[in-house]
Amino acid sequence: MSGAANPARGEVALVLDGIPHVLRPSFQALVAAEGELGPLFEFVERAASGKLGIAEIAGLFWHCLKDPPAMDRAAFGEALAAAGLKALAPALRMLIGQILAGR
Repeated sequence: MSGAANPARGEVALVLDGIPHVLRPSFQALVAAEGELGPLFEFVERAASGKLGIAEIAGLFWHCLKDPPAMDRAAFGEALAAAGLKALAPALRMLIGQILAGR
């Protein structure tokens, strides 16, 4: 289990199926996400224009997981889809804010 998110470190809490996860946009995590999703500035622009897909959100969240989850990536994606965009939006906003502001 990841424990509690530490906002001072840029961490974001995300609960899926009652299981808490901590997302931390470290340099290494963002480099990995960028390798999969393309330039993060373009990612942020797509998010701002409402053109971000669930696969992109899942990719960012997966790479930003502080600790490996007890599920594989496909199950993690299914848990995100089951949670719905409304539940994911606060964590996505926080991560985008961290990407733009840095730490």
